[in-house]
Amino acid sequence: MPEANGMILSKEEENDNEVRREDQDAINEFGRLNARLDEVKRQVDNLKKTLEKIDDASTELMMGDGDAVMLSLGGAMFEATEDEATEYCEAEVERQQKILDKLSEEEAGIVERQETLKKLLYGRFGKSINLEA
Repeated sequence: MPEANGMILSKEEENDNEVRREDQDAINEFGRLNARLDEVKRQVDNLKKTLEKIDDASTELMMGDGDAVMLSLGGAMFEATEDEATEYCEAEVERQQKILDKLSEEEAGIVERQETLKKLLYGRFGKSINLEA
């Protein structure tokens, strides 16, 4: 007896619809979108953490006493003035925010497409299919 969401379906809930090629394509697309959504969410989380670190660094720069600071770029450290470091932080926040905005748009598009696919597939197969993450 088929299962849905870990539960056994009753005879009335079972769906014997044949899986057509377009159904399989929609199922595959949903799976690919689900994988991409997970990746986008991880990237968004990482970007938010990076933005927090930059914000913390900016706060430390504001509380500085005007001395030179060490600026880390990749694996190298450079001596910079507080003003130069602040400008760098502001530019980096802007760059990271653009990436974050783009990923957020992509995430919204993925969720919207998945909702469309869910309606289509649940309409065809009912509880016989599980499209939850």
